[in-house]
Amino acid sequence: MAASFNRVILIGNLTGDPDLQYTSKGTARAKFSVAINRKYKGSNGEQQDDVTFVPITVWGRVAEVCAQYLVKGSSVMIEGRLRITSFENEDGEKRKYTEVVGEAIQFLGSPSGRGKLGEVDEEDEVPF
Repeated sequence: MAASFNRVILIGNLTGDPDLQYTSKGTARAKFSVAINRKYKGSNGEQQDDVTFVPITVWGRVAEVCAQYLVKGSSVMIEGRLRITSFENEDGEKRKYTEVVGEAIQFLGSPSGRGKLGEVDEEDEVPF
């Protein structure tokens, strides 16, 4: 049997500020969504726009750094893995939720009109 490989790399812009929460054991978790824009020529030859929204979850120190420095509109590159969760809703219907669990985040720039994402002192350690 061949080995499995689950790796995703996305570049996009945050659709809102990260939502930072802590588990009962004190582990940080941040959730946010990224918009990925694509332009292509339609069958009529005209330029078309397509946007895909991808939910992202990051954990630990990466979650805290994301919550500290990222804001709506921030441009980021996310490397991680796909996670699909199955559940039953209130009506008993089976549903699936797909998200990317981010393991490495690269800040690509500041959102337009918002200036720098944050000043980092030389002593501050950014874990990626």
